[in-house]
Amino acid sequence: MAANKNLLILPGDGIGPEVMRQVRRVVDWMDKRRAVRFDVQEDLVGGAAIDAHGVPIADQTMDKAMNADAVLLGAVGGPKWDNLEFAKKPERGLLRLRKEMQLFANLRPAICFPALADASTLKRELVEGLDIMIVRELTGGVYFGEPRGITELPDGQRRGVNTQVYTTNEIRRVARVAFELARKRQKRVTSCEKANVMESGVLWREEVQKLHDEEYRDVELQHMYADNAAMQLVRAPKQFDVIVTDNLFGDILSDEAAMLTGSLGMLPSASLGDIDETGRRKALYEPVHGSAPDIAGRNLANPIATLLSFAMSLRYSFDMGEEADLIEKAVQQVLDTGIRTADIMQKGAAKVSTTTMGDSILMALDRMSA
Repeated sequence: MAANKNLLILPGDGIGPEVMRQVRRVVDWMDKRRAVRFDVQEDLVGGAAIDAHGVPIADQTMDKAMNADAVLLGAVGGPKWDNLEFAKKPERGLLRLRKEMQLFANLRPAICFPALADASTLKRELVEGLDIMIVRELTGGVYFGEPRGITELPDGQRRGVNTQVYTTNEIRRVARVAFELARKRQKRVTSCEKANVMESGVLWREEVQKLHDEEYRDVELQHMYADNAAMQLVRAPKQFDVIVTDNLFGDILSDEAAMLTGSLGMLPSASLGDIDETGRRKALYEPVHGSAPDIAGRNLANPIATLLSFAMSLRYSFDMGEEADLIEKAVQQVLDTGIRTADIMQKGAAKVSTTTMGDSILMALDRMSA
């Protein structure tokens, strides 16, 4: 029997608790059918934490996150908390998790299941079978660089300043994540920057190339300007395997790639920290979609992105690739039968609730494990 795994679940706000309930069902299934037991703790984040503790994440919850093998988060935010000052908004709970856990590498897979190829805004032949992994640097760059701010000028104008800053170590550690992922995929990495107009882009290109030449010559490396990458994603997206890029460009390119798949309700993500001396790394897994307050509590939300985020945790935090594959295959089987939640509904398909989608995925898991 496998040793217990420490998993912290933070359902959050809006549809977060509804989709996370389906994850708990799969965790229970793993216990019963795969003899894999998780020590699961559940706590509050976002608006739910504000209501209970007056802060978007309590210190004791943060302590649990720092000691967990993996953290799985649902969603945060909603109109109830829109008028709070910036430092107290629900989203600050997520940002604190990323900062204090030092989660520097954001992994955003863009996978188009064949059954959903017609839901994309691009032609089926461009997206069917799409499988891209975008690795975004998450804790540096223009979002965190100093100096920053808005100042008054002597002539009455105002000036806004943000600084794009990267160091060798920041670039190399996220590039290493991309190269290691590529070794388990198609062994191709595309590094994106703006070396034609930005010194930080020149440094990025040089350091990624140096790391490649020193340690990853078995992986094909291509450099591409970020604006060209944006064009290529909508022109011929299947040319990419792993894309690695900085915080700003990663923010933009990952959202663009997400829409190639047809629905944000389908997309998971992982945010990873450094590997420590014990071989363990801090990690946070979350669906790309938001809290969707307009449908919260109505059993309408698509739980697939959250379930796939759990699958990512199995793969990257628990070294349980076989179990991760099972969940991903179960999702594909269910979609192939024409079962859909409202956000991915197609003509001739059967529209189901959040709970029924969970039922269907569990039944598919049962069939594959019979």
